[in-house]
Amino acid sequence: MEESFYFRRDRILIKDLGDFIQLRQSFQNRIFVDFKAQNAVYSIGIFGSYAEPFGIIISLLSLLDVIIAIIMKLFTSFFIVLLFTFVGLAQRTAPASKTKLAEITERGQMLYAYDVAAWHSTDAVVELSPTEGSFVRYIAQKNGSVWTVAYGKLNEKRDKFLIAYEAVQGASLQEFKVKKLDTPKENVGFYLFAARAIDVALKDFGGATRPYNVAVLPAKENQLYVYLVPAQTKVGVFPLGSDVRYLFSADGQKIVEKRQLHKSIIEFSVPEGVKPQTGFHTAVLDDAPEETDVFHVLAREPKIPELVVTSKYVYQIKEDGTIMYLMSTEAFRKVGKQ
Repeated sequence: MEESFYFRRDRILIKDLGDFIQLRQSFQNRIFVDFKAQNAVYSIGIFGSYAEPFGIIISLLSLLDVIIAIIMKLFTSFFIVLLFTFVGLAQRTAPASKTKLAEITERGQMLYAYDVAAWHSTDAVVELSPTEGSFVRYIAQKNGSVWTVAYGKLNEKRDKFLIAYEAVQGASLQEFKVKKLDTPKENVGFYLFAARAIDVALKDFGGATRPYNVAVLPAKENQLYVYLVPAQTKVGVFPLGSDVRYLFSADGQKIVEKRQLHKSIIEFSVPEGVKPQTGFHTAVLDDAPEETDVFHVLAREPKIPELVVTSKYVYQIKEDGTIMYLMSTEAFRKVGKQ
């Protein structure tokens, strides 16, 4: 079970709830509790993927020194069970090392750059009014500091990737120059292997009830990572979760490992007029953040850090995607009791 939280800082630190004023239902399953403390009125917003059973989002609070205090005053026993009872694969006996966290950050930053390259190169390709059926998918590859996105399809024998349009990055990831290839360019390297891997991954993943984006990144020993990540379908709403990472053999034909990164999907959005200071979600499948957590932080608006709370450890992902270990989850739980 995963939850989503965000926090908005106010000038006054709140240690006590004070007097409740009202409980009001708002749009999109959002519930707001208004209360009075220290001669001022504040709100706690309760909504998200667990709106009905108090999927909690806190606003108007400073960060670690008060978040647990207020939540636990509202629903102490429920919160402990909901947030800190995990059924997953977490087996770590120590927090992820700085080296491990740096590797996760690097993959997350690459995922984000891949997504941006795909986005802007697609816009550039569409401007050329591409011939219907000339390509099936796009695949991005970074060479040095430059991204190239190939638009094409596998041939019938599946031993070549036929590139119909080639988009090369310009001065920034927002600029791409596209070349239409009247005679498709035959690739028997990265694009071929990536296209094969995508096909196998999609078949294994099965049908999805929402759109997904696919990304392919290089892994160690010439292997390939294939990511299936839920696509953003609404302006201002940024999904996180129900994503998968596959590790493929170098030729893209065999799944070496399948890793479920998150279970359920969180839809992050910020109500009008709210200025959050950080996001927050729980992780149940491992005791460390995932690269798609980093991708989420980099892709969403507004640009704010994210707290990731696992069964044992708490991490912060900064706005640039770097990850820092903060404390144990046990210590995090005790903050509000001080």
